[in-house]
Amino acid sequence: MAFPVTRLRRLRRTEQLRSMVRETHLTPASFVYPMFVCPGEGVRKEVRSMPGVFNLSVDEAVKEASGVLSLGVPSVILFGLPEKKDDVATGAWADDGIVQQASRAIKSEVRDLVIMGDVCLCEYMSHGHCGIVHASDRPQSLGAASAVSGSATEYEIVNDASLDLLARTAVSQVRAGVDIIAPSDMMDGRVAAIRKALDAAGLLNTPILSYAAKFASGFYGPFREAADSAPQFGDRRSYQMDPANFREAMLEIETDLQEGADMIMVKPALPYLDVIAAARDRFDVPLAAYQVSG
Repeated sequence: MAFPVTRLRRLRRTEQLRSMVRETHLTPASFVYPMFVCPGEGVRKEVRSMPGVFNLSVDEAVKEASGVLSLGVPSVILFGLPEKKDDVATGAWADDGIVQQASRAIKSEVRDLVIMGDVCLCEYMSHGHCGIVHASDRPQSLGAASAVSGSATEYEIVNDASLDLLARTAVSQVRAGVDIIAPSDMMDGRVAAIRKALDAAGLLNTPILSYAAKFASGFYGPFREAADSAPQFGDRRSYQMDPANFREAMLEIETDLQEGADMIMVKPALPYLDVIAAARDRFDVPLAAYQVSG
């Protein structure tokens, strides 16, 4: 039908009509609130590069979580700042890890809040990378994190050996009260390893929100300060995605879904709206956009 039978303005006449037929809704219920949890008591330390964002001790995180829910935001995602770091990310998967402590405390006080757990190893590793690091004598080795300045040594992020630590972290977080697991490490096969471990632990109903298309980016600087997770050498380009690769992003998303992801994420969001649009058209699963702080 054409004008005058069809008049598209009919559905725009009043706010009530516009609201009823609105295709896209953005409300507080659409957001996830990030929280950076640190050791101590009564700690509320502002992040220098992100005014208004704080590192919070567990007791302060509980207060913050209650306020978040009262504003209509239904979910938080927890990032941990451990008291100690080591080469096997013990603080990530330990039962008394900082995220595990925060999850238990928040769940006991703010039951209706959905807790997401970021599953990565960088905050807990002494070297700040997202997987186990081995020295390699191969020049320009595949998967290298790039050579340390002034040294001929090449360091490799070992993919498969890192999967067990990621899976252990996921199981530990869920047992502590985390509702949704969100792996952000970008190791190959991490979703499958986490899904297998969760199912083996009887946690079949725990959803996985995969950071499926996570691009290497300079926009992560403030986050790395907040989470104290900057790599001590090299960079993360051997595992985070090349910013130039659109088609590879589709392959990453498809692979994660085949491995058992229930939801997908694109990070950072604003520079990759083309990826988000394509993912929305191609994949019929919930899609998250991570708007970063840089």
